Amino acid sequence: MFTNPILKDLRSFNYYLLFWGLLAAVFILLLYFGTDIGPAASIADGLVFTFLLSGLGLTLWYPTRYIPIENSKPPKIILSHLTGAILTTFLWLLIGYFIMVGVLNFGKDYPQFFYSTIVWRVLIGMLFYSLFTSFYYMIIYYMGFQERTIKEAELKNLVTEAELRSLKFQINPHFIFNSLNSMSALTEINPKKAKQMILKLAEFLRYVLKTNEFDKNTLNDELKNIRLYLDIEKIRFEDKFEYQEEFDEKCLQVEVPSMILQPLFENAIKHAVYETLDKVILKLTCSIQDEFLKIEIENNYDPTSSTKKGAGVGLKNIQERLRLIYHRNDLMTIDNENGIFKVTLFIPIENGN
Repeated sequence: MFTNPILKDLRSFNYYLLFWGLLAAVFILLLYFGTDIGPAASIADGLVFTFLLSGLGLTLWYPTRYIPIENSKPPKIILSHLTGAILTTFLWLLIGYFIMVGVLNFGKDYPQFFYSTIVWRVLIGMLFYSLFTSFYYMIIYYMGFQERTIKEAELKNLVTEAELRSLKFQINPHFIFNSLNSMSALTEINPKKAKQMILKLAEFLRYVLKTNEFDKNTLNDELKNIRLYLDIEKIRFEDKFEYQEEFDEKCLQVEVPSMILQPLFENAIKHAVYETLDKVILKLTCSIQDEFLKIEIENNYDPTSSTKKGAGVGLKNIQERLRLIYHRNDLMTIDNENGIFKVTLFIPIENGN
């Protein structure tokens, strides 16, 4: 914001020089055909005063930058720029006249011509000062708008990232508490199983901590974690449920949001396995459908159970994560018919997959 934007970019500076070169050519033609000072004086006058004005124009960025419209009162802005316009125009004419007469030696007829055109030269100087400052104020506003837009986008991304992390960290503590209680009971009844459960729980929690660093993992890694989770639950519930998988090998390398499947299986354990005496079949089916990875997780349950089979916190958590990551609301469907509860996820397959 402190450096003149015209000088920061070589391309912009070249366009700036081209503009003033064309303006100098027009000025020279007007002097040559509209006055009788001759071709040499016309060319010199046009080049000297035009490029002096272009050089002074670059310096006007700084007073414009330090007299902001947002934080200054209108009388101060008007008075400051009126003073600046008078001083800049006076300096422009003084230096130009000195170069023409003192350096280039147009001293015979030129002074009289210069004084005869002093009024419109003053008007030109004041006009270009106004144009320069207006142009710079537009640039400052645009740059400020861009900066605000970038900051808002960054803030939005940070908020989204914080929401995603919060959602990802919401692993049901009941699972850990129940596992610890089961381990406590098994230490006396079956120490071997208790040890096995401790090792699997430690491995599961290690995976959870590891995936906290990543937004996405391959489906293959997620399934390894699911199997580990179900192994722990298998120790608790033994033969009360069976897990089945059916998928195409191509699905395994597709990236999915980390820890996106675990709440689904936890939901099935809580609302189906825990609430029924019958054997529950947990089935995962995965296929590639158009530009999506389609994942279906279904389980049977006892319809007479008192537990309501609705979209609980875990399912809402997943739906919200998918919305935040992919900016879509149609990536998850829930079907609940004839004692079969099924959740379908549609994970967009990105170019890198």
